[in-house]
Amino acid sequence: METVTALLLVGAILLLLETVLPGMIAGVVGFGCLVAGVVMAYGRFGPVTGNLVLLGVVAGLLVLGLGWVCYFPRSRLGQVFVTRRTVGNLGVEKSELLNQSGTAITQLRPSGMASINGRRVDVVTEGGHIERGTPVKVVALEGLRVVVRAL
Repeated sequence: METVTALLLVGAILLLLETVLPGMIAGVVGFGCLVAGVVMAYGRFGPVTGNLVLLGVVAGLLVLGLGWVCYFPRSRLGQVFVTRRTVGNLGVEKSELLNQSGTAITQLRPSGMASINGRRVDVVTEGGHIERGTPVKVVALEGLRVVVRAL
């Protein structure tokens, strides 16, 4: 019984360490220890005890996993690994460009660059080819796509 208990404890500890150690080695070895402990429980103590050990391991993994996910990001150790700030501006909000006009910087066939309100913007035409230097107007915003039409 000591070997089974030791394998299960070592496996659980290694799985917890996997969350802070790189490389997946601790997690794989920890999972292997858990599997070996369950298999050894089946072999030494029979199917009833083996099923109880398996049920305990699965329940323990679920409870510890959920507890770790809820507690770890707010813990002192977790603050070292979790960032709370954003780096840079993603620039995905472009609602101010709707109905604005500008000039095609490159040939738009159908995508390319346009200068709208002094900003270089990746744009897509409604379908046709637009020559470089042609005045364009933003007619739609579809997610990250800025759709333009020649004036």
